[in-house]
Amino acid sequence: MSSAQPLSVVLGAGLMGRLLSHALATLGHRVEVHEAQGPDAQGAAARVAAAMLAPLAESAITEAPVVRMGHHALTRWPQILKNLKSPVFFQQNGTLILWHRQDAAEAHRFEQLLQRTQREHAALPGLQTLRGPALQAIEPALEARFQQALYLPGEGQLDNRQLLQALLADLTANPSVQMHWNSPRKPQDFASEGAGAAQWIFDCRGLGARTEQPALRGVRGEVIRLHAPDVTLLRPTRLIHPRYPIYIAPKEDHVFVIGATEIETEDLSPASVRSTLELLSAAYTVHPGFGEARILEVATQARPTLPDNLPLLRLNSTRHVSLNGLYRHGFLIAPALLDATLEWVQHGTLKLAQEFQLSVQHD
Repeated sequence: MSSAQPLSVVLGAGLMGRLLSHALATLGHRVEVHEAQGPDAQGAAARVAAAMLAPLAESAITEAPVVRMGHHALTRWPQILKNLKSPVFFQQNGTLILWHRQDAAEAHRFEQLLQRTQREHAALPGLQTLRGPALQAIEPALEARFQQALYLPGEGQLDNRQLLQALLADLTANPSVQMHWNSPRKPQDFASEGAGAAQWIFDCRGLGARTEQPALRGVRGEVIRLHAPDVTLLRPTRLIHPRYPIYIAPKEDHVFVIGATEIETEDLSPASVRSTLELLSAAYTVHPGFGEARILEVATQARPTLPDNLPLLRLNSTRHVSLNGLYRHGFLIAPALLDATLEWVQHGTLKLAQEFQLSVQHD
């Protein structure tokens, strides 16, 4: 390790912290990572996620910048995963939108929102309507339980926990990276100048950065992980629900992540009976094989969210950068935030941030 290498300090070892540390080390930086908890990412919102890459599907409930960043992610994630030494499950079989007859009106409204997005973002893969045999051909496990669906080709997903572990393994093995666990630190801890000072400070602490960004709030999410040997779904499936779209994301070895709930609270107590019943009942109506599934985990976490529910790149000085507010879109928008940050570090420009319509705040 050469002392001539620029020193970058990264605060937080969640999704953004690990991605950024890995990229900086690849660029030749010495990297020090400080994480308030341990290496298992128990405190990271990224650990409790389905990690779906669905810009068109998400456009029904989010804004244009997220769609732009999500479209970027569809091509960037394969490139990022290719540079990791450990394999990470990645799938790009599209997204399927289903609904029951009583929810047809809501499904029609949902389709209109997606069509509007399609007109505004023509580069996204085209929305398709499937009926009868065409639907059964693309997702045979559904048999004849649904007569029509929307198919969003090109959308994808990855395994969030495999990714966090793969990034950790690469960082731990890299002699240019020092990992400091159970080490809660703040940007001002590294404010000193002179020899040995950090050239860059990156704050990726999520809700841990609320002292510096008091507008941050937590939005609770709940997911259930199931092992369902009798179920074979080929792609993430979303079920139109009277209150919110419920998603079922198939991972490897018949493991499924089911979720949807968004609750305006930072309470991290166990999931409620109501939420659990809604998620499990919805899964059962999609495929009866979920009735014999085994519940591996019911998990909750609070996602760091800003008032507009959009991410923010905050440039506090020439060498202090904050990335926050990823909300429920972490895996969908993380590559765009990563690339915009790296452009600032390498070239001092923000062309990508402008292209993505990413909010940038200069302090």
